[in-house]
Amino acid sequence: MQKLIDTIFIEGEILNHPRTQLIKSKFPKSHIIEIDRYQEIFNKRSQNFRIQKLNPALILGKKHDNFILPAPAGFGLASKNNFYFSHMYNCIYDCRYCFLQGMYSSANYVLFVNYEDFFDEIERTIDLYHGKDITFFSGYDCDSLAFEKITGFAKNAIPLFKKYPEVELELRTKSIQSDSLTSKYVASNCIVAFSLMPGELAEKLDNKAPSVRRRIDNIKRLAEIGWPIGLRFDPLIYSENWKQLYGGLLNEIKSSVPSEAIHSISHGPLRYPKKMYNEITKLYPEELLFSIPMSESNGYVHYGVDIESQMAEFLFKALKNYVDDDKLFQCVTQD
Repeated sequence: MQKLIDTIFIEGEILNHPRTQLIKSKFPKSHIIEIDRYQEIFNKRSQNFRIQKLNPALILGKKHDNFILPAPAGFGLASKNNFYFSHMYNCIYDCRYCFLQGMYSSANYVLFVNYEDFFDEIERTIDLYHGKDITFFSGYDCDSLAFEKITGFAKNAIPLFKKYPEVELELRTKSIQSDSLTSKYVASNCIVAFSLMPGELAEKLDNKAPSVRRRIDNIKRLAEIGWPIGLRFDPLIYSENWKQLYGGLLNEIKSSVPSEAIHSISHGPLRYPKKMYNEITKLYPEELLFSIPMSESNGYVHYGVDIESQMAEFLFKALKNYVDDDKLFQCVTQD
């Protein structure tokens, strides 16, 4: 991990923050540069995400507002009150379909060290929606656990949510870094949700991420010690032999993970806002993922209703005898 970070930019306001000092100590050979605000590096114009991704810097800052936001349409599950928070921007993985590369001009990692302000806002939101179903999502603008050995964010967040058993937290990840998820800290309202696709596709598209086989092994281990598991097939990737590939993946999961460990399963099609799609394809014009003819409607680029419906129906039928219907969710940004 340390080899990934040559340069660390640190806002002067949090230069002496205990968490800043702890993170710095994990990168003793990194070049430290003091800055005023993270935006002066992260929001620079004329940055190239693809080039910068080869050697990203780490930016440590303090978040001042918008700690908790309503979850985007299609991102939530059954709860009517879905929120997300982003203690970090960008991801150490380089998945070719990731929307972040079309949303941010910078591939540098931003980490906000003032966790306690996030936690205070989470508790205020819980009080505001007292008595109602609430789910908080971590892992929208980053992977929830991939940088956990450096950040310790989940380790700090889980005790907070154990105080509120009626409120759910989802940690969405592709990581197998699960040192914080021991049997000692199991929280029945904290869902460890793994993003998955067939191994053959992941080898080509989930760059730098652990193999699907290793992810399933980790899911099995976490399920055995009591963590609720989420399975996230989002996005579903279309290919010539997609039925065979996804059928094999689902069989592998069903033979490894007991159905009673599954909290929920969600799936969603590959689709982007048109502007974001244009940015991503500009970065990777040679990528085969984008060579499949796409449809466009109401500002979104996607496979088209027919393909999306076929894939959703296939997944639903394949999972029908594995979990109850009320654990299956389709997550789609509506046209």
